[in-house]
Amino acid sequence: MKISLDWLKDYVALPEDLDISKIAYDLTMSTVEVEGAEHLSEKFEHMVLGQISEVLPHPNADRLKVCRTDVGGEIKEIVCGGINLRDGMKVAVAKPGAMVRWHGEGEPVEIKNAKLRGVESYGMICASSEIGLFDLFPFEEDATIIDLSDFDAAPGTPLHKALGLDDVILEIDNKSLTNRPDLWGHYGMARELSALYDLPMKELPVFTASVPEKLKVVIDDPDRCTRYLGLKIENVSTKPASFKIQSRVWRVGMRPINALVDITNYVMLAVGQPTHAFDFNNIAGGITVRRARSGEKLSLLNGRELTLTGEDLVIADDEEAVALAGVMGGSKDSILEKTTNVILEIANFTSLGVRRTSTRFDVRTEASIRYEKGMDPQRVDGAIGLSAALFAEEFPEMKLTAMTDNYPKPLSQTRVTVSLDWLARRTGKRLPESDIEKMLKRLGFEVVIEGDELRVVSPSWRSTGDISLPDDIMEEVARLHGYENYEPTPITTSFQRAINQREYDLERGIREYLSFRCGMREIFTYPWMKDEFIAAAAISTEDALQIATPPAPTEKYVRTSNLPNLLEAVAKNLRFADAFALYEMTQIFFGRDYTSKNDPREKLPLQKRSLAGAITDRADEYPRLFRSAKGIVEHMARNVHMEPLAFAGIQPGNRPGWADETACLAITKNDVVVGCVALLSKKSALSAGIKQAAVAIFELDVDALKPLDSRTNRFSHLPEFPQVEYDISMIFDEKVTWQEVSEAASKGQNLVKSVSFVDEYRGRQIPQGKKSITLRLIIGADDKTLTSEEIEKTARAVERRLEHQMGGTLRGE
Repeated sequence: MKISLDWLKDYVALPEDLDISKIAYDLTMSTVEVEGAEHLSEKFEHMVLGQISEVLPHPNADRLKVCRTDVGGEIKEIVCGGINLRDGMKVAVAKPGAMVRWHGEGEPVEIKNAKLRGVESYGMICASSEIGLFDLFPFEEDATIIDLSDFDAAPGTPLHKALGLDDVILEIDNKSLTNRPDLWGHYGMARELSALYDLPMKELPVFTASVPEKLKVVIDDPDRCTRYLGLKIENVSTKPASFKIQSRVWRVGMRPINALVDITNYVMLAVGQPTHAFDFNNIAGGITVRRARSGEKLSLLNGRELTLTGEDLVIADDEEAVALAGVMGGSKDSILEKTTNVILEIANFTSLGVRRTSTRFDVRTEASIRYEKGMDPQRVDGAIGLSAALFAEEFPEMKLTAMTDNYPKPLSQTRVTVSLDWLARRTGKRLPESDIEKMLKRLGFEVVIEGDELRVVSPSWRSTGDISLPDDIMEEVARLHGYENYEPTPITTSFQRAINQREYDLERGIREYLSFRCGMREIFTYPWMKDEFIAAAAISTEDALQIATPPAPTEKYVRTSNLPNLLEAVAKNLRFADAFALYEMTQIFFGRDYTSKNDPREKLPLQKRSLAGAITDRADEYPRLFRSAKGIVEHMARNVHMEPLAFAGIQPGNRPGWADETACLAITKNDVVVGCVALLSKKSALSAGIKQAAVAIFELDVDALKPLDSRTNRFSHLPEFPQVEYDISMIFDEKVTWQEVSEAASKGQNLVKSVSFVDEYRGRQIPQGKKSITLRLIIGADDKTLTSEEIEKTARAVERRLEHQMGGTLRGE
């Protein structure tokens, strides 16, 4: 938001010696964030008001003229191609050193003395587009020069002074104004400066006119429209507004249009209250504020035609909707070139309704931005007083012929009680009661102090949600006293014992293991799920929480599993890469209730920590991907120092709906299932839009994982003596699992340090119903180097155990 310093001085008498940098700093430290200050005069450096004394033809060019121009005590010859030049005309002259845009286009260039077609030219006589003033001085034909003859300034006067543009514009960060609807106008900002510097405020004009007739105004929905003031004004026109109004509107970022529109914009920028003017001749009957009828059409001023719903509030006449309340007027009621009578609307619409309507139709206006913040209905009084005064100045012949002020829901001012002792403890400084009282009264609060209690009544402009708690009063006192005036106090605390948060270390360890050792990329997704990926993951939504206002109709469920969002991420990333690995560790939520520890009567939704990962590659990589996913889970415990995980076969009835029928294992800890690792089934892959790719997925209940205590960790030396690898290939029944083979091979043999899977084979050499498994033994001793006979003896013992316990036979026998 832009604020004019010159405009602020209409309402508060700021000292002349108060530097703009001081104002910007004080506002930033106490109220809002000032992002910058723009001195308008800098745009017009080396530019003056000149007066043409004589227009002469150019000796060498038919379209150029030689203008003898008074630029302040001296006459200069300036070559110009303007089509409207005349003797005695006052113009904008860019002297050498000024920066202008040629014909209003491109980057600014520096003006220098030049010879044009053989004639020396001093500087440049400018068109409005060349010096950034087109909105104030529009033209229809090219080469039209600004005519400043109506300005009472002597030749040579700096241009910014001649035009009254000797101003500073403060740029305010809108985010810092979100909770301060009272500051969305110059009067509110002036009131803030008045409180900061303890300066008197100038009152706005008070509306005292006697209006002979009542205007028909009906409010059907007082919850959405708390006040509506309508005023009929006759004998007006769409002539240009006075330059003062146009200039001020333009300085803070709006384009002047005509006197009627400019007055409504001026009032909004002055007091923060949006106003709107209807062409009275286009209104059938009276004004009704009502909910739109479902399917009702409304054509807006910007040309868009909307199809309304019953949630939208409209301004209607006796026939149809003519405006979208709080957002934008309709084309039917627009101010036309021949408008002579208007209905001035000054209303208060509640913030939530305006915000939802504005968002639904993606229509953001200066009015809707202000209404969304929650304005107080009392501001209507200041707006009507200023509006009537401006209409009287711009249209001396105007008449106020009808008016109605419909105010069904008067505002209740907020009351807050604060303990002075609490205030001192929270701010860290005890201020005199009289100082607290004075500061709050400067801000418009009513204050009564009784004993230790500070009883505060907030002004109307701070009673729409801004002030509601003792903490809000504390903030007002602290910021007005000055945050820099509070001495920093060190925090006093004592640590009873060292805190070892192994649960958090475990989470970090898992992330580091998956990211650094396994090369996976962590993703972060929204906490809701899309219906199509819920179906692809084949999970139930019976226990899922539903969002009251979902971001989309198909995204109403809060996640009960990481799988839907993980599948969506895989599908999206497959558009850019063939092979990658992703994981996400986050909270999942369930609608099943549990009792709160703090309040046994309170039921809270169940939350759990969950980990899911996916490895993706070409469609022919299914076996490798499954082994990779299983290996990531298998080695996780050792790398992150937690209780070990194991694998077990999974019963068909317990298999997740997304998992492949054959390549699927349960992940267990102490014989309790804590997750699953499997290939993604073709059905689920197609449902998720995953084609021509293989995906292996693992999912773990993180809450079930337990970090090892420091005393349960075991240190083992690297082997001091050589170890050898010994591969064995044996044939087993199809139903024998690798887990059973691995346990049998490693049992009872101290010299067998580890057993790992190498290969699995089925083919012509292998009988039907059988499979060949190749396993690798690591054989070694802790106290000596083994002989070849000892190695062979150990391998033969493993073979015999596999033969007797698992029914295996060596390949080739």
